[in-house]
Amino acid sequence: MSSMKPEPFKIDIPESKLHDLRRRLAGIRWAPDFANDDWSYGTNGKYLRELVAYWHDGYDWRAQEKAMNAYPHFRVDIDGIPIHFIHVKGKGRRTLPLLLTHGWPWTFWDFQKVIGPLTDPSAHGGDPKDAFDVIIPSLPGFGFSTPLRQTGINWWRTADLWSKLMRDVLGHKRFCAHGGDWGSLVTLQLGHRYPDHVHGVHITGIAPLEFFSGDRPWSIGGSLDTIAKGTGDKQALLAWERKFASHVAVQHLDPQTLAFAMHDSPMGLCAWILERRRSWGDTHGDVESRFSKDDLLNTMMIYWLTDSFVTSVRYYAEAGRNPWRPDHPNQPVVAAPTGITLFKPDMAPGDMSWSETYFNRVFFRIHEKGGHFAPAEEPAVLTTDLRDMFRAYR
Repeated sequence: MSSMKPEPFKIDIPESKLHDLRRRLAGIRWAPDFANDDWSYGTNGKYLRELVAYWHDGYDWRAQEKAMNAYPHFRVDIDGIPIHFIHVKGKGRRTLPLLLTHGWPWTFWDFQKVIGPLTDPSAHGGDPKDAFDVIIPSLPGFGFSTPLRQTGINWWRTADLWSKLMRDVLGHKRFCAHGGDWGSLVTLQLGHRYPDHVHGVHITGIAPLEFFSGDRPWSIGGSLDTIAKGTGDKQALLAWERKFASHVAVQHLDPQTLAFAMHDSPMGLCAWILERRRSWGDTHGDVESRFSKDDLLNTMMIYWLTDSFVTSVRYYAEAGRNPWRPDHPNQPVVAAPTGITLFKPDMAPGDMSWSETYFNRVFFRIHEKGGHFAPAEEPAVLTTDLRDMFRAYR
């Protein structure tokens, strides 16, 4: 066991930061917006004004902070990198440790709705035999895993940190792992590099580990072909690419330039993240059909109050500058038992049959509803799939 010892952590934002935020929200210099009711030019100004007005006049950070602090939080230094995590022990006889990894623009709090059902299934209509010990870290440079002052920290290096967190810090010889967005790649890397450390891995969304390893990692079109393998309807491929192209390009190539604006303007940060929540979620154009105003603003606040937007977007640049390379030539590339849950509105178009041999695929489900933010959008569905995926490893 390593000497790395986690310390209890309580979220307690200084009142001065909240006062500064209110001052900035009251003094916004609004950009003109016209002919944009359909959000086709980007975030719609009318809705943004409505959300920001609620942020200033109705949103209660202290109530949200109290809800977050209802769970046990910890911080630990691993290889000189501060890591924040929630650790909730399960209520059952044979609990399994389950690591949940978020993406961008997510936070650890996107998993809030699955914590109870996963740790205490009997209190949520489930079987206590399905209980997990749940560990939810914030990615390095995201939220309370800050400040990050090292370069080169990307998704595959995060997998190394997570292995140390689970084994050296928390003492779990083997564990289960799940992730979405960046968390999918982190989780798959655990299954590639450390198959003996995990019972299995489970992801939402699907991508090979070389997704950002080409000579144009900032081009989601080039990366998409690593998924579609030259198949799929052209118009469907273009529509999927259109959803993700802008943030991938700028956050790979100019993350610091973008960050100077977002670090200074809470409204700007809100607009940038809001557009992704609306277009990537299964919202049918109505963002509040999936995310309440409080849900949206909790995300904005975690990025804003921790000064973490800059290092969260650099995560993209670090993926391109430090491309993934395989540890071995073996097939399947991900040797650990792998479960995949897909949601049709979030699926990339094209033939996915390659995943049958690329992964040691033991679990595969497609759901009609649900978008990119599975634990926030479809917590009951995700909970069921995680229970079913990992039940055989108890």
